[in-house]
Amino acid sequence: LTALGNVEFPLAIRGVAPAGRREKALHWLRLVGLEGFEHHYPSELSGGMQKRVSIVRTLIYEPAVVLLDEPFGALDAQTRMGLHHELLELWREKKSTMLFITHDLVEAITLSDQIVVMTRRPGRVKQIYQVPLARPRNVFEIYLEPGFEAAYAALWKHVKSEIGITGVAKD
Repeated sequence: LTALGNVEFPLAIRGVAPAGRREKALHWLRLVGLEGFEHHYPSELSGGMQKRVSIVRTLIYEPAVVLLDEPFGALDAQTRMGLHHELLELWREKKSTMLFITHDLVEAITLSDQIVVMTRRPGRVKQIYQVPLARPRNVFEIYLEPGFEAAYAALWKHVKSEIGITGVAKD
């Protein structure tokens, strides 16, 4: 399917009339900057564009809860930050609950209000951490946000003990 066909697909399954689903799909593609790429196939899109299609295909039918399992892991840093920004903008508009799985602490702090740190096998909840950063967040300069450094240090303390890192020298 094309980008447009992929985004329309969940609505087609739900029985939304063709004109209504086309209008809604075009709106969502515009929201994530894909206007002009509606008739391109996934193989004709960049990795970041493919991820945007995938995200809006999920969000278009406005689910109450969205599971995102490392959706940006294979992307370069600049594309990842751009998608973080777009995801936060979509969240601000729709307010869906998003369960986001990541191993990237900066990504977790940037996108989350609450972070659950898991233990190694067997996976159990080790720590639930409330992110103290205000919204909206500037994903492009998240390191400058008040509270970022403390949040990172608190999370890193729990994560490094789980992955067996000890004796890390301080600068």
